[in-house]
Amino acid sequence: MRIDVLTIFPKMFDAVMGESIIKRAKENKVVEINIVDLRLFSKDKHRKVDDKPFGGGPGMLMSAEPFFEAVNYIRRETKDLRLKTRVALLSPKGRRFNQAFALKLSRYEHIVLLCGHYEGIDERVARHLVDDEISIGDFVLTGGELPAMVIIDGIVRLLPGALGDENSCKDESFSAGDGRGRPLLEYPHYTRPADYRGMKVPDVLLSGDHEKIKQWRKKEAVKITRKKRPDLLKEDTWTLLESWKKIS
Repeated sequence: MRIDVLTIFPKMFDAVMGESIIKRAKENKVVEINIVDLRLFSKDKHRKVDDKPFGGGPGMLMSAEPFFEAVNYIRRETKDLRLKTRVALLSPKGRRFNQAFALKLSRYEHIVLLCGHYEGIDERVARHLVDDEISIGDFVLTGGELPAMVIIDGIVRLLPGALGDENSCKDESFSAGDGRGRPLLEYPHYTRPADYRGMKVPDVLLSGDHEKIKQWRKKEAVKITRKKRPDLLKEDTWTLLESWKKIS
C-alpha cells in the first residue's frame, strides 16, 4: 500500500512515522508513506496556500488550487487509473472513522489524505476532488494532521505483515463480533504473576482448557460491551446476555 499525506506542516509526522509498528511496516516494505508539503504546489511567489473567504468572516481559508495541483501530480507520478486510489479529506463533516471503515481503507492500493488548516478548505476540494470526507469524532481540531496520523495507524496495523502475529488484530475491540454482526469490546487480559497483592487472575485462564477459555472470553466481551458501550448492542442486550448464561 502507498499513502500520501498533503499538509503544510510535514514535520508534525516525524515522530509518528518513525516509531513502533508504522516504522517497522515501512522498513519491511509493507507500506510506503509520503508526507508531501502542500506549499510546494502553490503558484504564489511566497508559497501562500490560503486567502480571505468570499462573503467575509473570521480567519483564512485554504485555497483549492494547491490541493488540485498536488493530487494531480501524485496521480501522474503513480500513473493512477483512478480505480486504485482513494482521495480522502479530513473534516469534521465527514463520515465517522471506525474499525470497519479502517478495514475497508486498508484494502486500497493507494490512499491520499488531505489535511486542512485555519478556518477550512475551499468547498470545491470536497465537491470535485475527493472520494471521502473522514472525521475521527464530533469535535474540532486545529488541522487535519492529527486525524491523518490516527487513520494511518488504524490502517497500517491491518495490513498483512505489519504485526508480528497476524491474529493480533482479529480479537480486538470493534473487530471481534457477537455472531450477530455487532462489534464487541475486547475481553480482559492478564499476565504474570497469577496473584498480585491478592488480585488474582480468573481460574479459567489457568486451567489449560482452551474451549472454556474461549467461551469465557466471549462472555466477558459481551459483559464489558454492555457496561461500557451499550450503544454497540443495538438489539435486546438482555437476550444476548441470557444466551451466555449457559457458559460457566
